[in-house]
Amino acid sequence: MVAIIGDFNPSSILTLLRLIDLGVIVVPLTIETVHEHEYFFESAHVDAVIKDGVVSRRSQNDTHELIDLLRSTGHAGLVLFSTGTTGRPKAILHDLTSFLKRFETPRPTLRTINFLLFDHIGGINTLLHTLFNRGVVVAPESRTVDSVLETCRKHDVEVLPTTPTFLRMMLMSGAVPSQVPVCLKVITYGTERMDQPTLDELCSLLPEVDFRQTFGMSELGIVRVKSEARNSLFMKVGGEGVETRVVDNVLQIRSQSRMLGYLNAPSPFDSEGWYDTKDVVETKDDFYKVVGRTSDVINVGGLKFMASEVERVALTFPGVSLVKATPKQNPITGQHVELLVQPSSEDAVDKDMLVSFLKERLQPHMVPKRIRIENVSVGHRFKRV
Repeated sequence: MVAIIGDFNPSSILTLLRLIDLGVIVVPLTIETVHEHEYFFESAHVDAVIKDGVVSRRSQNDTHELIDLLRSTGHAGLVLFSTGTTGRPKAILHDLTSFLKRFETPRPTLRTINFLLFDHIGGINTLLHTLFNRGVVVAPESRTVDSVLETCRKHDVEVLPTTPTFLRMMLMSGAVPSQVPVCLKVITYGTERMDQPTLDELCSLLPEVDFRQTFGMSELGIVRVKSEARNSLFMKVGGEGVETRVVDNVLQIRSQSRMLGYLNAPSPFDSEGWYDTKDVVETKDDFYKVVGRTSDVINVGGLKFMASEVERVALTFPGVSLVKATPKQNPITGQHVELLVQPSSEDAVDKDMLVSFLKERLQPHMVPKRIRIENVSVGHRFKRV
């Protein structure tokens, strides 16, 4: 069990590939999560840590039955950690030898910047897909809007895999469309829910760029997705070895490329192998649209709605860049909505005008009882926290 603290640079990539060849169980980590590394080392039963080319050995006397099972096959392994939005991060163990089989079928590839992080399944998937298909991986020097777009221009990057929050930051910065290089052909977005106003604005400002939604979870691997259209949030989810169903408006998936299990938590799969994604979806024929998480459902006096419905409207108010709606306990109605609003510039957002704007467009029970004007917290994976 070897942890690699790095990023998508030549040294880290070479180390990762060499360890896979040796049949090691690898735990890719980033410096941004250093405050949790000791917890990660313990949860993943790490024997050694590689950082800046230096190997540090750890005293590790215990193991786990899933680790023993994987070792008995002689296969390499991969441990990723959940984002930990509901409790401590879970250690997710994959059979990496089986995981790599999905890349055996040759597929087209383009010059791609590895924006998603070294400890993220999307970042690992981007790296392996591009290398297996003899493509070119470009490592970002840093993950600011200016740096990413300049790297794309400098190295003729054709694909930018990123997050809705980072795309929103691009819009906030004023870099779109003038600083987006003409070489960029495809922008993919995932890891969190995209909002329609942001997608509409991007499609309008960048008519030559193809926008594609991605979908996946560390527990399941990356599943194949086909967007209904570049400006649509509806997508087909599936591919070989993947089944889907919707139960009480929540998407469930059964996948052959699923993890072996958690190293520090009970299995989330039911007796038939179905995984509850906790994603609330709308359906249209064979397409799904994620409208929020089950934890995002707000209940005001028995009237239920998604936080995303409030956020979608708030984002259309002039001068608003990021928003987050959350439920708060209310002694009369059970819950009410509070809204965090980040302005797109130094000019303050007028709260009274925003309230009037929301009242005109939302049902009364959906109107926030409190609005705070401050920055919305964004984690190291460029997702709202």
